[in-house]
Order: sequence, then structure tokens, then C-alpha cells
Amino acid sequence: MAVTPRVVRRLRGGTSTLDLDTESGRGFLQRRVAFFNKVAFCISGAFFVVAAFAGPYYGDPSPPLLHAATLVVSLAVWQVCRRGPSLSTGLLGVIDAAAVALVLVGFAVQALFVPPAFAGEVAHSLVLILTHMVIVRAVVVPSTAAHSAGVSLLASLPVLAAILRLPPPPGADSVVTSNDRLWSGLWTLCAIVVAALVSYVIYGLRAEIQKARQLGQYTLEEKLGEGGMGSVYRARHAMLRRPTAIKLVPPEKSSPAALARFEREVQLTASLSHPNTVSVFDYGHTPDGIFYYAMEYLEGTDLDALVRGDGPQPPARVAHVLRQVASALVEAHGIGLIHRDIKPENIILCERGGIPDVAKVVDFGLVRDLEPASGARLTQANVIQGTPLYLSPEAIRAPDAVDARSDLYGLGAVGYYLLTGTHVFGGATTVEVCSHHLHSQPVPPSERLGRPVPASLERLILACLEKEPARRPGSAAELRDALGDLGDIGPWGEREAREWWERWHHGRAERRPDAAAHPSRTLDVALGQRSGGA
Repeated sequence: MAVTPRVVRRLRGGTSTLDLDTESGRGFLQRRVAFFNKVAFCISGAFFVVAAFAGPYYGDPSPPLLHAATLVVSLAVWQVCRRGPSLSTGLLGVIDAAAVALVLVGFAVQALFVPPAFAGEVAHSLVLILTHMVIVRAVVVPSTAAHSAGVSLLASLPVLAAILRLPPPPGADSVVTSNDRLWSGLWTLCAIVVAALVSYVIYGLRAEIQKARQLGQYTLEEKLGEGGMGSVYRARHAMLRRPTAIKLVPPEKSSPAALARFEREVQLTASLSHPNTVSVFDYGHTPDGIFYYAMEYLEGTDLDALVRGDGPQPPARVAHVLRQVASALVEAHGIGLIHRDIKPENIILCERGGIPDVAKVVDFGLVRDLEPASGARLTQANVIQGTPLYLSPEAIRAPDAVDARSDLYGLGAVGYYLLTGTHVFGGATTVEVCSHHLHSQPVPPSERLGRPVPASLERLILACLEKEPARRPGSAAELRDALGDLGDIGPWGEREAREWWERWHHGRAERRPDAAAHPSRTLDVALGQRSGGA
């Protein structure tokens, strides 16, 4: 049977699309085909066990062998789709249709070996098997109504052929036999119609959900995370086909002040163009009041996940990452912006343009304009903002008076974490952690690790962690240059980076969960409600 790779359904004059050509859509389809065949294997296997002990037709070896063959088909498709490589959407459509048809062929041929006395019961059983199989498949496997009807029709052909060839029961006249065949055919037709109707209804519900959330040319593919203000989705632009991350803030999760700060975050981030800062493509409002912005999708790992999964990092790699972040801060500080929440989770390592180990600074949600004359000072005064483990002392004492050197303190704490695998200060409570930032001297990384650390890198990290801002590096540019001049930190070049990323990709493929992906959703934005160009 031909498979339709893209499902397009007209709804109230618009178009709603479930794109099975995307990686997440294809993965969703493959997992659903695997799940359906798992269900078919389990149910049919249970009947096989019962029939082995109670079935009157098992005196002949052919029926049990044919039944076992249908189990092998379901088991093979289940395992191939579950554990095998990623299959194309077209091939999955062929496997889906072929598996259903082969299983029904097995049962239909098996029916021909049943003694004539049981012919009527067998005909009814074949129709029941067909009905349950095609309807369950329509519920589980995403497909159009037309495709479900086609698969169901293909599966019904061997059933109808077997019913026509079944001998009449002993003593039954031709009229009775004809009536039985007529009713079997009608119930088979009913099964085909119901299966198509089930697919139609399910896709109609999907289309309604898609239509209810519209956001321009972006198709939401899967949820990446959720925070206090909103959710982040991986998405794809309809025309450019570039991977994108979309951040959504529903009205119920944001006060007017919080929404104003969020919009300010987007505007400030969009004004930055450094290659180590996440790029913002677009932003605006949906007709139902959801604020969103679209930014580049970063497929990689944040520094917190890096350390948790890989432990303390080589000094040369630490310096390499810190230098990139410092370079991004040079641009931000140069136009009067501070980040205020530099921490491992807000620094993503990824590959860009064939270059491994590219650091990207994200989430300028606490960023603030340094210019005193600015009318957009939306970060609430005298309120501690940031992550306690990476807060500078002045951000605790006088949060409204912090300057760019507060970001350098946070970056020093990030470097300490990368180098040692532990935070600069810990504590049972936020108050205890903040007290350490205010009064305690950090344990040198070499002492914390119990082994030597390049002295120049250790001095620079500890300089960033000075309590008094004046004793830290004078600027992000000064810190960037100092990190570039370190000469005793060991090797970390492109070869080492590529080797690490090859291991990371391999491990990620092994850890990928075998669970149904979120179906993609196409969202549109009303152009009149856009918040301006990005």
C-alpha cells in the first residue's frame, strides 16, 4: 500500500499539518508501529496458548504452525521498529501495511484446515480477528483515514477469500451458506469503515489542537523543558527548515511586569550578534495572548550536564570554554548589558559549522540595562536575582548596584565547577550559601581536587572569585585575553574536542528513550499582533 508521509487536513478554511517527514514525526510513527505489533503479538500469543490446549482443530499440525508464523511476523516487526535503526516514513508505511496483511493471511490459510463442522465458527472468528486488528491499528498508528481504509481493505482480502472457500457445514443448505457469507462480508466492510472513521476522528482532534495554538511559520516538534515562566519547544520553520527553539509564556504564567521583563529579555538578546551568544530570530504574541520568541536550536549539552555526566574537565578545555563565554560578555557589556545569571545551565556546548566545543550563552532572563538613563529598568530593585550557587557578594548585599564584574564572578564560579566538579560553596540552605559568598574564601581548586592544577588558571579563577569587585579582572575583555595567554594548561585542540563529541553522540544514541515522541504541532501568529522585528 502507498503511504502518505504528510498528513494535511483542511479545517475552517485553514490547513493543519502533522508532518511525519520530521525526525520526531518519523520516530513517533516508528514507535507506534512497534507498539501496535507488540499488542498484536501479546494478544495473539495468548490465544495460541489457549488453543494449544483447548482448540479442537489442533489435531492437524498446519493450523498451529500458521498461527505461530503470524506471531513471528508481529514479533519481528515489533523488534525491528523498537530496536533497529531509524526507518524512513515510506518504509514504515509499507511495513505497517504488510505486517497486518501477512497476519491476516496466516489466519485465513489456517481457517482452511479446520474441519467442515467448525466452518461457521471459523468464519465468524476471522471477521472478529480482522475487526479488532484494523480498529486497534487505527487507534495506535498515526495515519490518514484513506490510508487506514487501504490497510484494512488489504487485510480483508485474504479473510474474504478464505470465507468464500470454506466448505458448508454438514447438513447446511446453500441458502444458509450464502447468508453466512453475506453477513461476513458486511461485517468486514463495517470494520473497514470504522477503522477509517477512527483515524479520521483522531486526526480531526489533532487538527483542532494544532489550530488552537498558532505561531507563524514554526512547527513545534517536541517539548525540551519547562520553567517558571513558560515552556521551550524544539521547532522547525516551515520554509527554511532550520531547527529552532521556541519559548512560550502563557498569559496565566505571567503578570504584566513579568511579561514586560520577558519582552525586554528578547529585545536585549536580539541586539546581540556575537557567535557565542544564542541568536534570536523572531518574537511576538499569538492571538490568544501567548508571548513567544524563536531562537536558534542548540543541540548539545549544558555545562551542568557535562560535569554531572563526565566529571571534572581538562584545564585546557575549561579555559577554552571560559574564553568563549567571556568573549560573549565583552559584546554584552560593551553595549551596556549584564547577564546577572551566569551559571552552568545557561552555557550550552554544541557543534557549529563543523566546529566542535562551541559555547553559547543563553537565557538573558535577568539581563539588565546598565545605562542609568534607560527607561526600561525592569529588573526589580533591591531583590536578589540569580542562582545562589553563582551569586556575587554584591548581588547579595546590593542587588540593584551590581555591574559587569558580577558576571565575571559568576563565570569564575562556573570555571571552578568545570575544573573541580564541585561548586565553590555549598550549604543546606540558600542563606548558608549566600553567607559563604559574602564571608568565606574559596578552597583552591588544586586543594579541592587533591592534585595539581595549572597555577595560572587557578589564579585567574580565584581572581574572578574575589569578594571585592575591584580585585577581579577589570573587564570581560581583560579576562578573555588572560584566558588566551595561559601557557601551562595542557592540550585541548580540535582533535581532542572531536574525539569527545564522537563519544557524546554515541552515548546519546544509546541513551535515547524508547517512548512516543510528542506529535508535532503547527502554530500560526497573527501578523497584527507581532511585537516588532527581531
